[in-house]
Amino acid sequence: MTNETVATAYILDSFALLAYLEGEAAGELVTAIFRAAAARETHIFFSLLNFGECLCIIERERGLTRAQEMIAIVDQLPIEVVGVDQARVFAAAHIKAHFPLSYADAFAVSLAQEFEATILTGDPEFQSAETIVSIKWLPQT
Repeated sequence: MTNETVATAYILDSFALLAYLEGEAAGELVTAIFRAAAARETHIFFSLLNFGECLCIIERERGLTRAQEMIAIVDQLPIEVVGVDQARVFAAAHIKAHFPLSYADAFAVSLAQEFEATILTGDPEFQSAETIVSIKWLPQT
């Protein structure tokens, strides 16, 4: 990425992935971070719960076939999909109890804490968590 410091690790949220998939302006920065990850300059984590949230949104708005295509696209990206276990559920529940975030977003925040990573998003809901995690803000459309 030109003239910008690349974080050691990023947490992708649904806003970022959907911006990339839909070809939105914010998707350009996401693409640059994917390139950095492919070059092993950074690492990208994506919660399985946030992945499910994206699938739900795509299927509802674009249909099952497009959601299945999204799975194939994500499988080709330099993203590590992180599973959900009891410790991660408890960590996200703790975040959700203290911040006005959706449950899925609480998983992104807890992963950012776990991996000392920067959340990549344009979702203003994350503003409340800026006191406990680093956020790279994407432009909103």
